[in-house]
Amino acid sequence: MMRGFRGAAASAILAASAIFAQAGMASAGPLAEAAAKAEGLAASGDAIGAHDVLRQAISDFSESLPFSLGKAVFVKSDPAGYAMYEPKEEPVFKAGESLISYVEPIGLSWKQSAVQGKIETHFTVDFDILNPAGDVLAGQKAFGDFTFTGFFRNQEIYSTLTIDVSDAPAGDYILRFHFNDVNSGKRTSIDQPFKIAEN
Repeated sequence: MMRGFRGAAASAILAASAIFAQAGMASAGPLAEAAAKAEGLAASGDAIGAHDVLRQAISDFSESLPFSLGKAVFVKSDPAGYAMYEPKEEPVFKAGESLISYVEPIGLSWKQSAVQGKIETHFTVDFDILNPAGDVLAGQKAFGDFTFTGFFRNQEIYSTLTIDVSDAPAGDYILRFHFNDVNSGKRTSIDQPFKIAEN
């Protein structure tokens, strides 16, 4: 029987380098137009304007992306920020060691916030623990509940999800997360196989 869990999430400001990299991949459409405009602003010495144009373009483009999970990795400890984590080399845990997962949702939906001028996204996370045969051994609905509020659709959002499996016997398992986008009603899942070692 699995017991004990807690969830935490954090977000970081969009990094300019990530915005430029994504925009540079576009060959046509709004992203390409935004990239051209940003290049013009940058050439004229307006670095802030160029950054803001690309950030807004990526924010707007995110509305068209399907709700999915771009990354889910076991980490050694709570991340310091977006993409600022130390991955666990192997998904093997000692008896009593908690599972700490870093997960990046993509394509979250946003709506107007109660705070004037801001928008917000809201998602919950369920989890299941399965054996290799696919049998559900334990789980919890909505053990993580996260809301992010800001002035634009931030794409650098992640969740840190910690699960206590101290009562589980040694063996192979699968940790399955179900992310639920509250604003759109969409749902997406991802599996993380792991092993609890013998003492």
